[in-house]
Amino acid sequence: MPYVITEACIGTKDKACVDVCPVDCIYEGEDQLYIHPDECIDCGACEPECPVTAIFPEEDVPANLKQYIAKNKDVFAGPNPPGKPTR
Repeated sequence: MPYVITEACIGTKDKACVDVCPVDCIYEGEDQLYIHPDECIDCGACEPECPVTAIFPEEDVPANLKQYIAKNKDVFAGPNPPGKPTR
């Protein structure tokens, strides 16, 4: 998974990252936005647009936020995956 959205997005869901994603791989869940691990092309366009610094390349996710790597992946395998963001 190239990029991961972490805790700072919870309750914020600013969606500036959605506007710059060239492949529309960012989805909206109930509590936060998620990057689809199979659709992300690792372009990095989303990271600087996040106003709350919630997006990291997978290898740079801070140690205290590592659980969000699995959360971003597992949410798409569940029975109710996130959908396309609403504007």
